[in-house]
Amino acid sequence: MTSAMAPHSVPVGSRIPPRMPRVLCVDDDDFVLAGLRRMLRAKFDVHIANAPLLAIKMVAEAKESPFAVIICDLAMPGVNGIALLKRVRDMAPDTVRILLTGHANVDGAISAVNDGAVFRFLTKPCGFESLVSAVSAGAEQHRLTISERELLEQTLHGAVKALTDVLTLVSPSAFARGTRLKRYVARVAGALGAANQWEIEIAALLSQLGTVSLPLALVEKLHSGRPLDVEEQRLADGIPIMAASFIAEIPRLDEVRQILLFQSTAFDGTGSPHAGVRGEAIPLGARILKVATDLDALEASGMASHVAIWTLTSREGPYDPKVLTAFSSSIGKDTGPVSVRHVRLGDVRAGMVFAKDVTSSNGLLLAARGQEVGRALTERLQHSWSGSLLDQDVVVIMPVGGV
Repeated sequence: MTSAMAPHSVPVGSRIPPRMPRVLCVDDDDFVLAGLRRMLRAKFDVHIANAPLLAIKMVAEAKESPFAVIICDLAMPGVNGIALLKRVRDMAPDTVRILLTGHANVDGAISAVNDGAVFRFLTKPCGFESLVSAVSAGAEQHRLTISERELLEQTLHGAVKALTDVLTLVSPSAFARGTRLKRYVARVAGALGAANQWEIEIAALLSQLGTVSLPLALVEKLHSGRPLDVEEQRLADGIPIMAASFIAEIPRLDEVRQILLFQSTAFDGTGSPHAGVRGEAIPLGARILKVATDLDALEASGMASHVAIWTLTSREGPYDPKVLTAFSSSIGKDTGPVSVRHVRLGDVRAGMVFAKDVTSSNGLLLAARGQEVGRALTERLQHSWSGSLLDQDVVVIMPVGGV
């Protein structure tokens, strides 16, 4: 029997152990909810909702502490259980979904599995052991999913950081260029609403990895935007393949690898590593990075940003028109007020950006224009460089208010 109580959500107990998996039970029958709560409260942090729309609201509000498992009745007024679980899958894909029904049939079970990606299908009345076993298995599945993702994210973050730290030490100019490209593509990818913006930003940051195989003099020519001879251009053309090869074995970077592979490919297909790939078949991130790289080269040669944008626009074939439009409308818009300061090299801090190249007395490039000060550089300042070098004046850009 269904009571006339208003929709509600009731966290059970005032002293819930912090590590208890959070479980949401959804049914339009308050007596069923009371039974589920009674059977599960010893092992789980139980929350209940007696209306589908209330359940959707609770899932939406649980972003910071999502439910590990949702148990949902099939037959409810307004939104049935399968539709609700499908909505939950879209909102919180890691939440494990269990369907509970008193009207089991083959078609319903198939629909639940296919549409709602249901983890378990239980029939009423459901015994204590069966219910607790199913919810425990669901909570464990949720834990494993979260743990695996966290491990992958830590591995990914560590691998990318190691590569950028090495690039910082081996080729400051290449690292600085990657940092500048990352700022460009972040702004433009955001303006275009790119779904994989984090992958595009990582690709930009790692786009210069291939330069470690090049002679230092050639890297410096690329950094300064000077023209290349035929042999130098041939070597430079190998940067995308080399950069992509460095990350081939890192998990979750398949899309980043594709962006790196196509980063020098023109919109008309010229320079593509695979015959026939042109236009929108080229990854969006690669199309953005192509414009950013050529823009940076023009600016490095001394050209003003607005003139460089006009120059790119006047070229026929190399660039995606919508990407060029996004660059035109977004480049030059400051993300926040900054100040330019003269400081001692020994006094630079993380978050500052060099406004000019920093060189030693014999002309060796130590840090390049556009390079952001990070951990690897500050450690190098502290342990590797001499006192006289640290006393030299450098020009840095920093947010108003300091770093």
